[in-house]
Amino acid sequence: MNVFAPEEIELDKRRRVLERLKEKLAFREESMTELRAELEQFEANYTMEVGRLYADLDEIEAQIAEEEVKLVPDDEEIKKRAEELRRRAEESAADAESAEGCSFKWQPTAEAKKAYHNLAKIIHPDLALDAQEKEKRHDLMARLNDAYSAGDQNRLNKLVEDFRDSPDLIMGDSIGDQLVRAIRQIYQIKNRLKELREEKLIAELSELFILREKVRAEMLEGRNLIKQMAERTVTLIKKAERRLANLKSLNEAQEDYVKERFGMDISAFR
Repeated sequence: MNVFAPEEIELDKRRRVLERLKEKLAFREESMTELRAELEQFEANYTMEVGRLYADLDEIEAQIAEEEVKLVPDDEEIKKRAEELRRRAEESAADAESAEGCSFKWQPTAEAKKAYHNLAKIIHPDLALDAQEKEKRHDLMARLNDAYSAGDQNRLNKLVEDFRDSPDLIMGDSIGDQLVRAIRQIYQIKNRLKELREEKLIAELSELFILREKVRAEMLEGRNLIKQMAERTVTLIKKAERRLANLKSLNEAQEDYVKERFGMDISAFR
């Protein structure tokens, strides 16, 4: 009959708890990586279909404000508003341009999910017990997240192979040391799980997440919310274009009048 020391019994308990937590942590990290990628992709799609229209509208609104400045050049409030609208138009244009380069459709395969899950359990930074090892694991975890988000199965496989024979996987030292290691790893993993819960909550309260959920709900009802938003924005653009055209005509008429009456070209002073 085998008689185990109390430390060995406790170590066995802690190891079983640790394995369950590793599994849970790998799943949570995978889920959070998927959510980040999904939101990034949704944002890019939204910007392509609606955001670029908003960028066009912002540009027209900036031009309208600039035409208004020509009418009342001494009004500081109108000048300030024109400057703010111009900055917004430039930011919107940059966002739309950035989204145009994002055509990748993120969809992890079952093989990629398995590779991520298995490796995350092994290399997670919160399994490290010193700063040097933690830094090394952070780098590996970042590479794992990048490969997973990019849908690069070859990179995922290589990361698994590279780490399979790593000396970091070797357990040693006394029973007491191993028990302390397990206790500290359990503590670190619980802290990381708390961080992931908080990150998920923040993401789910974000405007982007709420919009995505509305779009999904509308899709289930057979309605395309993104298309509706795009159509409304097109209507606003047409109205803004008419207003801009009227302001330009007014300014041109004013310039013609001054030139004809006083022989001055005021366009040079605007």
